[in-house]
Amino acid sequence: MASTLTSTTSFLMNNPRNVCFNKPQLHLKSKATISSQLGFVTSQISGIQISPIIKPFISSAPLNPSILLPVARRVCPFTSKKSNKANKVSFSNHKTIKLQFVNLQYKRVWWEAGKRFVKLRLSTKALKTIEKNGLDAVAKKAGIDLRKE
Repeated sequence: MASTLTSTTSFLMNNPRNVCFNKPQLHLKSKATISSQLGFVTSQISGIQISPIIKPFISSAPLNPSILLPVARRVCPFTSKKSNKANKVSFSNHKTIKLQFVNLQYKRVWWEAGKRFVKLRLSTKALKTIEKNGLDAVAKKAGIDLRKE
């Protein structure tokens, strides 16, 4: 049993395909300097490579400003309505989760106090509320400052 163990370990140590089992034949001081140069973290007990240190990727290509722009969320700013999770039930009664999104519309609304149009993305429910109560009252209740837009 012991002879088969030593023969398999010697095979694993000498086989170049099994890289993870190859132990470097270096002294402790030089092992630390080599591992720091390579960027790998090594275990002091066995000398096996644990994980590489991830270095940041620096691209020479110019930065595209369209990547940095925020994406419009599917939430109404006036009513705080957002998507609803629901089950889509098939004929075999198999349920899959689907999202029911809010009916958001881009709309130019006349703002009487500012004497101008304001372009808003709001739900149809908020649009009906604005027609009933007025834009200033609904914006004040939602805590939205229309002067910024």
